[in-house]
Amino acid sequence: MIVEYIRYRIAESEGEEFEQAYAKAATALDAAEECVDYDLSRCTEDRTAYTLRIRWTSAEAHLQGFRKGPHFPPFFAAVKPYVGAIEEMRHYEPTAVRSR
Repeated sequence: MIVEYIRYRIAESEGEEFEQAYAKAATALDAAEECVDYDLSRCTEDRTAYTLRIRWTSAEAHLQGFRKGPHFPPFFAAVKPYVGAIEEMRHYEPTAVRSR
């Protein structure tokens, strides 16, 4: 399992549109067997900061399966207007430190 975090900086005036774009993109994530789950969070202290967390079955499944498969084009089409607002997009390996 691998976790992808994507941090965005979105103008407050565009927050609703951004969330709607990800609601649309979520259809592709739900259909992709490589995607375990995901959530989009908005910072309460800084309403322009968003973090998308996606758990993938593996980095290879994400990069070779999802990105080269049939679900990526509709996903990317929905979020393409916000690609320039990405501050970080990286994969992380979970550690043993976690809640019970």
